[in-house]
Amino acid sequence: MKQICRTRLFLCALIGALFCAMILSMRSGQYDIPTECVIASFAHAAGLPLFPDVVVTPEQEAVLWHIRLPRTLVGVMVGAGLGISGAVLQGIFSNPLADPGIIGVSSGASVGAVLAIGIGLTAGNVLTLPVFAFTGSILAVGLTVSLSMRHGRIPVMTLLLSGVVVGMFLAACTAAILTVMNEQKMQQYLFWTIGGLDYRRWDHVLLGIGPIGIGASVMVLLARHLNLLAFGEVEARAAGMPVTSFRLLFLVLASLTTAAGVCISGNIGFVGLVVPHMMRLIIGPDHRGLLPASLLAGAVFLVLCDSVGRILLPGMEIRVGIMTAFIGTPYFLYLLRRHMRMTG
Repeated sequence: MKQICRTRLFLCALIGALFCAMILSMRSGQYDIPTECVIASFAHAAGLPLFPDVVVTPEQEAVLWHIRLPRTLVGVMVGAGLGISGAVLQGIFSNPLADPGIIGVSSGASVGAVLAIGIGLTAGNVLTLPVFAFTGSILAVGLTVSLSMRHGRIPVMTLLLSGVVVGMFLAACTAAILTVMNEQKMQQYLFWTIGGLDYRRWDHVLLGIGPIGIGASVMVLLARHLNLLAFGEVEARAAGMPVTSFRLLFLVLASLTTAAGVCISGNIGFVGLVVPHMMRLIIGPDHRGLLPASLLAGAVFLVLCDSVGRILLPGMEIRVGIMTAFIGTPYFLYLLRRHMRMTG
């Protein structure tokens, strides 16, 4: 009972942290907007009598509603999707070093993106590249799962090795396509693959909210089943659980959620690796609390990284994919050394 109260209190703290991170994101940038103007703008839109004397200029309204808010919402969705997907995959593989890229999602998205850029389809519609990246991710995961399926079962080690092989093959395909692209298209691909939230529009929000919202919601609802699955295949089968069906379901949900996030933001690393492991250290391995905590913490982490990237160097913006790598790499090395000490 004490642990449940602690988990609920921690989740409430994460919700408060997410609200503060969103406010920081919407006020930060080359065009700085005071916090009271940010709150007043949304309060006025909702009909709430907050800061009635604060005047929000039309320019501030335009920046908030057409630039900052879509960018912040994309950050929330992508961070939440990567965080919860990482927690699910770490539960499936029983490995704290697992992340959403391990089953080929990122590699598939890269092939889809480089194809769209190479063919020259990205100039006509801003959603062409995300759709191609999403399709590439889903096809890559489908190939990984089909290669690992044996007699109606999906062995974890085979799935892991299949993901590595598919990722290497798709990386080679991406490199092959890049060799025949001109310099301008190569720069466009590089700009996408670093990962960022700049120039996100309401179209990107609408593209990602469905698959990420549905995938994350179903994973949270099935957290109890993931607990059984994490105990091991033998224990789960002894409890009457159809292991292969649930493992496949969680893989599909995590892949769908991750692919939707990657397609609208590019490849953003370390969120699905660092955040779930950190949450596991704080609240424990019970996925009923771990999954919502990873979802909220992933959103907070990504939105904060994006905000810091806009604040750190005046007049410049560090893309969020670079910020997460700077923060995530030292923690990943710590995890690796800790894992080696425990297994050695």
